[in-house]
Amino acid sequence: MTTLVINGRHRQLDIEPETPLLWVLRDELGLTGTKFGCGIGSCGACTVEIDGVATRSCVMPIQALEGKTVRTIEAEPDRIVAALQAAWLQHQVPQCGYCQSGMIMAAAGLLRGQPRPSDADIAAAITNICRCGTYQRIRAAIHGAAATLQGAVA
Repeated sequence: MTTLVINGRHRQLDIEPETPLLWVLRDELGLTGTKFGCGIGSCGACTVEIDGVATRSCVMPIQALEGKTVRTIEAEPDRIVAALQAAWLQHQVPQCGYCQSGMIMAAAGLLRGQPRPSDADIAAAITNICRCGTYQRIRAAIHGAAATLQGAVA
């Protein structure tokens, strides 16, 4: 039995300990906003926050999460996620949209640690793959959200 908090709710899960968090979220809990992409932690479609840190859920075994707090895109948005979601729309980031939940969660993790990231900071931290190639819009949206969060006009 593994005990953790997912999107503010305490959960006790009787799951095989090596089961990746991604499949617990999608198959056991019905939280399908977290996407399966590559299965090896490279693409980032499965990104969630674990104790406030952006983490690839497809390679995170549930046994490593005892007592941890997991936040997915389905969680009630805090001010950072809300600012990112608004900036995503303002900058027309989504094309197909498949990678977007993982991108937003990765960007939230970046802004939690670095409220005013440079382009280089974004490039280093946001290693998620977007097949549509909206990287310039993603970068603009992250800068816009950062400016909004700092009280400036985006």
